[in-house]
Amino acid sequence: MFRSKPQDGPDAERLVASLPHAIVLLQPGLRIGGVNSAAEQLLGQGERRLTGKPLSAVIEFGEPRLIEMMADSEVQINARDMTAKIGKSDAARLNVSIAPVIGHPGWQVLTLVTPTELETLDGAESGESEQSVLRAPEILAHEIKNPLAGIRGAAQLLARKLKTKDRALAELIAEEVDRIAGLIDQMQSLSRRTREPSRPVNLHHAVHRAKSVIEVGAPANLKIVEEFDPSLPEVMANGDALMQVLINLMTNAAEACSEAKEPTMRLRTRFASGIALHALGRQAPLRLPIEITVSDNGPGIDAAMRDHLFEPFVTSKKQGQGLGLALVRKLVRDMDGRISHDRDERTGMTNFRIHLPIAEKAVADPQALQAVLP
Repeated sequence: MFRSKPQDGPDAERLVASLPHAIVLLQPGLRIGGVNSAAEQLLGQGERRLTGKPLSAVIEFGEPRLIEMMADSEVQINARDMTAKIGKSDAARLNVSIAPVIGHPGWQVLTLVTPTELETLDGAESGESEQSVLRAPEILAHEIKNPLAGIRGAAQLLARKLKTKDRALAELIAEEVDRIAGLIDQMQSLSRRTREPSRPVNLHHAVHRAKSVIEVGAPANLKIVEEFDPSLPEVMANGDALMQVLINLMTNAAEACSEAKEPTMRLRTRFASGIALHALGRQAPLRLPIEITVSDNGPGIDAAMRDHLFEPFVTSKKQGQGLGLALVRKLVRDMDGRISHDRDERTGMTNFRIHLPIAEKAVADPQALQAVLP
């Protein structure tokens, strides 16, 4: 296969660059000889910085024997669900494959696959079980909401006839009905397959509006640090959805650091080169160069929960439903963006990073990008 280039077809280099999985070319001695765009995104560095570095300086595998096995350049390895630490980020799970390069002794090809790379651009999940969870409200919402409305109405009528000391119980019923109805609304938002249209949005305007909303209920001693790049162009997004995402993340950050000695939230925007999304139906990768980071100096998220943080019903809050971050992820993906989480133990900050595409009119106008291109 691919013994010769098809007539008028792409060459091998372009094929590798278009793959959705991280591909790392290793020189003899396990030094990085080249990477594709997906590997740049996964490793958080561009090809120029990575080339020549020892693989061990970039990725720390939890299984020491894996590096020892890789040292034999003639061996083919397939390892699933391996723990790996990339830079200062938290340890992640990776499927690792390595094979010798035919005709080039000592050279190897390393493939790194994470679960998120199996997800398509439209936000569909790779697992059928989660899809079943998210589709359930489409079938049940109407049947559940109708009797809930009846229960709430009966509770309100009952409250009018009860004595004051018993009225609280009827009011509790009505409040719980409202809570359940709200939960169903959130689940319906998660299961909704239609995407709101994206248009050029002023990123900093959205950030400032979200900040003004959360400041109303935030602790008085919360310090909010802004690190904005004013030269960034508009992003391609849905304004209302982006506001909802930012308010959710800022609210979580404010709550997370509320017990800190000096509670601090950091809001940062910047141009992040090398971030690209490989999606079905696109001839070229979709670049996501605009990064928004919401950080806090709280205690961080339990390590056991970090790999499942954006899944439905996963929460560390006593009264939480575990749908907020799942909805955030869906809204971000509906805008062709991506969201990630990491913990920087050196600074004690928990970071949620959103990557979004540049507005189409800015992409069409090279001068609009002159200030932000590296």
